[in-house]
Amino acid sequence: MDAISRPEPFNFHGVWMTHLFTDNWETVQNFQARPDDVLIISYPKAGNTWVSYILDLLHFGQTSPERHTSIPLQARVVTLEICIPFWKGSRPSQPIIKGTDLLENLHTSPRIIKTHLPVQFVPKSFWEQNCKIVYVARNAKDSVVSYFHFEHMSMIFPEPGDWSSYVQRFMEGKMVYGSWYDHVSGWWEKKQSYPNLHYIFYEDLNEDTGLEIDKLCSFLGLSPSAEEKEAILGRVQFDDMKNDKMVNNSMFKVMDFKKSSFIRKGKVGDWKNHFTVAQSEEFDEDYKKKMKNPSLQFRTEI
Repeated sequence: MDAISRPEPFNFHGVWMTHLFTDNWETVQNFQARPDDVLIISYPKAGNTWVSYILDLLHFGQTSPERHTSIPLQARVVTLEICIPFWKGSRPSQPIIKGTDLLENLHTSPRIIKTHLPVQFVPKSFWEQNCKIVYVARNAKDSVVSYFHFEHMSMIFPEPGDWSSYVQRFMEGKMVYGSWYDHVSGWWEKKQSYPNLHYIFYEDLNEDTGLEIDKLCSFLGLSPSAEEKEAILGRVQFDDMKNDKMVNNSMFKVMDFKKSSFIRKGKVGDWKNHFTVAQSEEFDEDYKKKMKNPSLQFRTEI
């Protein structure tokens, strides 16, 4: 793992990013969406993998069951903006893996496409084609905890530093993919003018997965049988995903699983094990200043 040099974040059109997500920018911006593409978006560590797996099972669980045991999820639901070297062992080498290339060669229909981009960075063709978009949002306190653990183990993200400075950086929005506050609010506002956007809360998905799957089916025009839905529910339980090597990213060479698992706890309220009382109070005060829209409400416990 020491052979991997972590990228440095920089200000990219007002949003903190790294070159691994901007090196292919012109091609990303000119990406040609198809009308049946489904785009899944979230701030990092907010349930994107979970919803990606649910959608992949809903669309292909019956028609192509073998893909779920033979193709890793990140190859079935491709991240649009990635532009990363292929890793051989613990060393980067050629070729460069580009999400846009992978998507052009993806023969499934619909293509289920993953991204963490804020609303202003999404390629215009997705709007022009009126694509269905699923946005997953998680409360800020659990998001910062999950992101902190993820950055410790993911060598393609910057070094996170200590917890106290990390919380400060999160509040300042100096995170890869920018400010959590801007991200969730920007997509919430887009929902008001773009009817093909379905906004899911991680906490709701955690509390009643079956109900949220029903809502997704309604939004996507899918009607699985009761048996199919029951089978999907069984596969997307957190412990099952954590132990499934096709879902848990354990084959992804740029993650150090000695530090953390990619799918870690999935709990609502784990922030209580990390924030001090003083940190929590400071965070809450800052949150009130930044989150101005009273219609966008998060739960920090269920």
